[in-house]
Amino acid sequence: MAQAQTHSEYVLRRLHTLAGVVPVGLFLLEHLFTNAMATSGAYAYNSAVYTIQHIPFLHVVEFFFIFLPLVYHGVYGLYVAYTSGYNAGQYSWGRNVMFVLQRITGIITFVFIIFHLWTTRFSGRAPTFQMVHDLLTQNPAYFWFMVIGVVAATFHFSNGLWSFCIHWGITVGARAQRITAYVTMVLFVVLAAVGISSLVAFTHTA
Repeated sequence: MAQAQTHSEYVLRRLHTLAGVVPVGLFLLEHLFTNAMATSGAYAYNSAVYTIQHIPFLHVVEFFFIFLPLVYHGVYGLYVAYTSGYNAGQYSWGRNVMFVLQRITGIITFVFIIFHLWTTRFSGRAPTFQMVHDLLTQNPAYFWFMVIGVVAATFHFSNGLWSFCIHWGITVGARAQRITAYVTMVLFVVLAAVGISSLVAFTHTA
């Protein structure tokens, strides 16, 4: 019984990391770079959103390839965050800090995504440059909440990518894992910069 439970938990954790990188991670990248179109002006952003809104069977794609993996990754991630120990004696202080940050940013990202979807995707209309501009400029707290959410989401994805490479046998050995850690942290800085620059662009007049 215990062996079956251990195998089941192993499979669930593997699926959790896979969901965080393939459907959810790719959606994050698409979302970041679609929003980055705002740096080229309102027309460029609105055109990008229009193209996405006219993808065939969009609602089916969103439900099965974005919503369901997102809910699974988020809910199971909360369970992992609640039940995981910190392994202070097994790993270095630096890795334990990253472990804790991964759990904290996961919780922040989960709340951030729900709030963001509620104020944009479920508002009853497709987001436009003017809509996002109004949300970000009418309440300064909303802007800074979005900044925190973007930083948390990009860190969670980038650091999670490091963990994914280990769990799926892509990086084997301390040297490969150390190099991947540097690469993923550079990725975090780049993605966070893209996200924040997009938010700043939205604050400009449409």
